[in-house]
Amino acid sequence: MKLVIWLLLVVAMPLSHALTCGQVATGIKPCINYLKTGGALPPQCCDGIRSLNNEAKTTVDRKAVCNCLKSAAKSITGINLNIAAGLPGKCGVSVPYKISPSTNCNK
Repeated sequence: MKLVIWLLLVVAMPLSHALTCGQVATGIKPCINYLKTGGALPPQCCDGIRSLNNEAKTTVDRKAVCNCLKSAAKSITGINLNIAAGLPGKCGVSVPYKISPSTNCNK
């Protein structure tokens, strides 16, 4: 009986895990062309940014998203870092760091 109760508790408890870079990449994918050339901001881009912000509830999640964005800023060629830094604000989202390859995500 104790084993059954323990199993029910384990199955019913929400799993805690950080957001993955794959999830972050999916969220920012509609933003890539805008981040390279500017122009009109696609609504899907802001939807993805707001979704990521809403999903990143814990410190672990926020650090994971920060590190993924930092990595993306380094690896996606042609990104205008000034546009990237201003993107959250343009989407009505406040983040405590600048989206940049030099951001310290551990603060």
